Amino acid sequence: MKPFRFRRFYNPLASYSLTRRFLDYRIGLVLFAISLTGGSAGYMLLENFSLPDAFYMAIITMSTVGYMEVHQLSEAGRMFTAGYILVNIGIFAYALSAFTNYIVQGEIFVKMHNNLIHGDLERLHDHIIVCGYGRYGREIAHHFMAHKQPFVIIDSKKEIIEDIQTSPTRLLYLEGDATQDDVLIQAGIHRASTLVSALSDDADNVFTVLTARQLSPKIKIVSRSFNPKSAHKLRLAGADHVIMPEQIGGFYMATLVTKPGTVEFFTFLTNEYDSDVTFEELSYDSMPAACRDQTIKQLQIHEKTGANIIGFRNQKGKYSVNPNPGTVLTPGSSLIVIGSHLQIDNLKEHLKRMGR
Repeated sequence: MKPFRFRRFYNPLASYSLTRRFLDYRIGLVLFAISLTGGSAGYMLLENFSLPDAFYMAIITMSTVGYMEVHQLSEAGRMFTAGYILVNIGIFAYALSAFTNYIVQGEIFVKMHNNLIHGDLERLHDHIIVCGYGRYGREIAHHFMAHKQPFVIIDSKKEIIEDIQTSPTRLLYLEGDATQDDVLIQAGIHRASTLVSALSDDADNVFTVLTARQLSPKIKIVSRSFNPKSAHKLRLAGADHVIMPEQIGGFYMATLVTKPGTVEFFTFLTNEYDSDVTFEELSYDSMPAACRDQTIKQLQIHEKTGANIIGFRNQKGKYSVNPNPGTVLTPGSSLIVIGSHLQIDNLKEHLKRMGR
């Protein structure tokens, strides 16, 4: 009976790793530069060539093109040339293999792509960082695209990154762990207005919120949560708003049973594709200076634009429905406005005119 032997299997990933380790285009460039410098210096010392002539001789010798010498070579010069050719055969072969591997493996295109993404990230200001591109992350991104909001996606899963790369829609993304400081900094957290943490694990959401709040104390943070206990921890970590999709979905389904007409009407209002109704929040800080500390009546929003103010949020975060016309827009407060897309556009123009 033949003794059992372990069979060695070929691992293409290991081969690729070794190839990348030993075939480096930067090493090829360094070897080429050293060889060119040494060849030029050799011809200048042995044959008393001028720098241009020595450089020319080194180039035609390295490339083995077969052009004639600049001047008749001495015996020492011929021996030097012979050795120089032999040495450069190896250098040329290595450099050619390194550059071929660099292009064939696609590294040059990956670096170009990463440079483009880095340039786009550097140009972002007041953007939104979406951490996690799962079911909820996709819906969030879809909404931001529809409203032309600048945003960047962060995800660490290879399959999701590949899905983004092959998507017909051009999305700005960053592959990495959103709980890490350097990843959020690369996403421009110091220039971002909002961070949305939609990761699939509550612990990851807590760490992401905590890291983001430490890096940018003023950024607005919205986080997803599965567990009510995690929701409390997320608020302690620094989240401004914590959303529990399962809780909202359960309430929505129950209300459909008890008050179906109300829910269907609200669904119609919030469906941006079937209805011409949209909401707008007018915060104190976003309003022109001339509109601040004014009463709702003085703003003349309904009279000038047709839009309606349906809510008021005071400094403490409490809401009132259908606020009194004498309500004053003070620091930390905001107005909730509803209207058609045309009315909201008219509202924005009206506020610009008041601010002039």
